[in-house]
Amino acid sequence: MSRNLKSPFRTKTVEQSIRDTEEPEHALRKSLSAWDLTVFGVGVIIGTGIFVLTGIAARNNAGPATALAFVAAGIVCALAALCYAEFASTVPVAGSAYTFSYASIGELPAWIIGWDLVLEFALGTAVVAVGWSGYVRHLLSTNLGWDLPAALSGPDGGGTFDLLAFLLVLVLTAILVVGTKLSARITAIVVAIKVTVVLLVIVAGLFFIKADNYKPFIPPAQAQPPGSGWKAPLVQLIFGYAPTNFGVMGIFTAASLVFFAFIGFDVVATAAEETKNPQRDMPRGIIGSLIICTVLYVAVTLVVTGMEKYTQMSATAPLAEAFKSVNQPFFSGAISLGASVGLITVCMILLLGQTRVFFAMSRDGLLPRFFSVTHPRYRTPYRATITLGVIIAVVAGFTSLEKLAELVNIGTLFAFVVVALGVIVLRRTRPDLHRSFRTPWVPLVPILSIAASVWLMLNLPAETWLRFGIWMVVGFVVYFLYSRHNSRLARAGQDAEF
Repeated sequence: MSRNLKSPFRTKTVEQSIRDTEEPEHALRKSLSAWDLTVFGVGVIIGTGIFVLTGIAARNNAGPATALAFVAAGIVCALAALCYAEFASTVPVAGSAYTFSYASIGELPAWIIGWDLVLEFALGTAVVAVGWSGYVRHLLSTNLGWDLPAALSGPDGGGTFDLLAFLLVLVLTAILVVGTKLSARITAIVVAIKVTVVLLVIVAGLFFIKADNYKPFIPPAQAQPPGSGWKAPLVQLIFGYAPTNFGVMGIFTAASLVFFAFIGFDVVATAAEETKNPQRDMPRGIIGSLIICTVLYVAVTLVVTGMEKYTQMSATAPLAEAFKSVNQPFFSGAISLGASVGLITVCMILLLGQTRVFFAMSRDGLLPRFFSVTHPRYRTPYRATITLGVIIAVVAGFTSLEKLAELVNIGTLFAFVVVALGVIVLRRTRPDLHRSFRTPWVPLVPILSIAASVWLMLNLPAETWLRFGIWMVVGFVVYFLYSRHNSRLARAGQDAEF
């Protein structure tokens, strides 16, 4: 620990973090393997991104060169993944970026990132649940002719309460209470279905590619009409730079959009404490899932933009519509079904990540310790899981989250920045630590990760920054009124005075 235990930048040593995981009342069961972690990663990454963003980016930003945009976004994530892999193998404790920050930068930065992650994962879970509900309602209506009553279709469906989204979150909450291994098995089954659908798109689509659809591969650049007010990207308000569509720079504009199709690999790090051999398996799970998804994304994009001219692609269901355009309704239906099934795992793993961050903050005393007690039989943080699950279910049931979803994006990028900074700091302050995985070329790789993440953040609308800033201000108030005085490090300092 840092010598000054009254400072908001006091740090919690890696050794103490690991000792805390051995307290019987607050210990999680170690049941996950590298395969489980990779499945978790693929399960949460492949979601609405590959089924929706492909068409939007191709039609509006980069044309067939969207495949290169996925490569660029994958590189940005790979830089962050290398930093996450070092931390997750060195500090195998629940909490991901929160725990890493506590061990390197200090308690206040750790609280800020933890507060950020709680919002990111909670809203992410609710957004995906609402999206899943929409897919299911559409499938029921088009294939069975059965429509859910309007009052139970949620705000996005013209009603007041989204019953399907509400029930999905509650069911997944119950599964997570029973155990992480059960979650991994269910995820493996659903991921198998989801990956099968993606491979089906790639293999079947190869037979319908037309070379003319790739011409030009990089369409001529087009200047965007400048945004105004809070809707404009922050980079435009600060520097006057308006992102460009198409051309070489359009690839990077598309990358800032499709980047969000990769969100989720960082959730793997939250399960470090429940991994049998985290020093070996965490890097494999994080980097392995990212590589698999990048390859699948690029392959799907090349196939879909070859099947249908980018100017005619659908912005809502590009994969399904591409097969409709070549008179293959069977594949179109299979894709829609795979998308709806696949969103279940995205929702579950985001909920898993959120409860683990909340649990870690509670165990450290920054949130009430009541939530850090694990179930006597299942060894899961059942109090935090049930509490958060019910809250998120209600939010998903009553709220339209289109605008709030952007907070998930800025929250993830902010976490990337903090983790990369933490790697640099911990290398200097604790060079003696055993690191089974080491981020190469430090500090170059972390600095590149920070720069890339900040650039993508600057491309987000100013109104997203405003909402994020308000949430952070609330977090500062909570920290200085409660967390600073109730953290275990603060209590250790008080005990040392007597």
